[in-house]
Amino acid sequence: MSERVYVFDTTLRDGEQSPGASMNAAEKLRLATQLEKLGVDVIEAGFPAASDGDFDAVSQIARKLKKTQVAGLARASKGDIDRAWGAVQDAAKPRIHTFLATSDIHMKYKLNMERDEVVKNAVDAVRYAKSFTDNVEFSAEDASRSDRDFLCKVFEAAIEAGATTVNIPDTVGYAIPSEFEEMVSYVIAHTPNIGQAVVSVHCHNDLGLATANTLAAIRAGARQAEVTINGIGERAGNTSLEEVIMSLHTRPNYLPMETNINTEEIYPISRLVSMITGIMVQPNKAIVGANAFAHEAGIHQDGVLKNPMTYEIMKPETIGLNRNKLVLGKHSGRHALRDRLKNMGYDLSDEELNLVFTKFKELADKKKHVVDEDLEVIVTEGILRTSDIFQLEYLHVTSGTTVLPMASVKLTINGRSVKDAGYGNGPIDAAFNTIAKLTGAESELLRFSVSALSGGTDALGEVTVRLRENGLVALGKGADPDIIIASAKAYVNGLNRLEYLKANPIQASQFM
Repeated sequence: MSERVYVFDTTLRDGEQSPGASMNAAEKLRLATQLEKLGVDVIEAGFPAASDGDFDAVSQIARKLKKTQVAGLARASKGDIDRAWGAVQDAAKPRIHTFLATSDIHMKYKLNMERDEVVKNAVDAVRYAKSFTDNVEFSAEDASRSDRDFLCKVFEAAIEAGATTVNIPDTVGYAIPSEFEEMVSYVIAHTPNIGQAVVSVHCHNDLGLATANTLAAIRAGARQAEVTINGIGERAGNTSLEEVIMSLHTRPNYLPMETNINTEEIYPISRLVSMITGIMVQPNKAIVGANAFAHEAGIHQDGVLKNPMTYEIMKPETIGLNRNKLVLGKHSGRHALRDRLKNMGYDLSDEELNLVFTKFKELADKKKHVVDEDLEVIVTEGILRTSDIFQLEYLHVTSGTTVLPMASVKLTINGRSVKDAGYGNGPIDAAFNTIAKLTGAESELLRFSVSALSGGTDALGEVTVRLRENGLVALGKGADPDIIIASAKAYVNGLNRLEYLKANPIQASQFM
């Protein structure tokens, strides 16, 4: 008989700690809506004590969602817990998630606490959180490097104080699957009141073992998996939601577990996260990478044509990757566009649809067919970025073998139009120099990459830039059939994300 595994998604909190992946409130709200549609049980919407921006985003998500639990992260302090409850209190199903380190190295060098102090602080934090809601999670930061018996002692005390979920994080990605499975088994066997709480795990991917460790923990008795879409997160990332879910889906004989996830929403939300964060999914990424269902070797192609299951252990349709997509063109109407967008997970208002439809028609005049990836760009740039400080109005460049590259740029900055011209080593350099002059940007360009979203010479070109200024790093993304315009859009998007980071500094320490 199958058992239930709860899915705790932390894309909006831990995932956002990926360098440059900060999201604004509108982007977080749209992603949270899609996570609820995906069927996750808990959404960790943010760290409300980190900034006013994070608090506001968590509050909006809490008010919006009707079915999914909304969690706010808090350190083991009354101030953090007050802030977390203030953000999630209007949720249909609020949760407070508080944490404290339990490893000797963290207690000595970060907390400067003895073991008894850690137990007391954990109990006080859980008890205080419990005064607001019955739904309290306690996490033992750096659990995988903690003394097992002490970990059991902390969890026993936290559960007695009211914790309904206890989390065993592999904070630094140190664990090995067999070792982690043994550890989870030990905690379950040696914590007397463990049956009163759900055991959770939160693994990082520093050794490339996050998914393996999470599955090993589930096999040992953990019943909540903390994950992110595309595995994004601090350093090498977190456990990938799609990898865990499809492992359970594909191998029920080995792991007879059920989840509430609608697997057909996996690929669409993977694309959405990539579009919002600007972090591209590597082609060979398991489940959602571009090559995940591609077959080039002749013997593989022959086998797949005869029976797809010879080389495909999953059907692409299972994750929402439909090979027979409806292709839209310039003669397509609003109804067809709305229907396609709904299938992609975008439930737009009439006003938003009108804006997208106008942009869709403009693009359809430039290229024969408009595919899903094109529509994602239109929605992202037309809907999700309407509150940006900097907006590109027009770009004109001259370049060639016998002329000095020059760019003429007009921007809207906080609603005011400004324009200027400048030179560079090439048209993109000239455009960047002019935009920097207009915005007063002092950022350093760390990375510049170009790719095509679909096939054909009329495909949208997608540009990703990585900018750094005063220790802050932001990714920018832009797309257009003209690669120079796409580059300018990416640069402007990156500058907007830097401005967002400046306005919303992460004041709290990084966790898990």
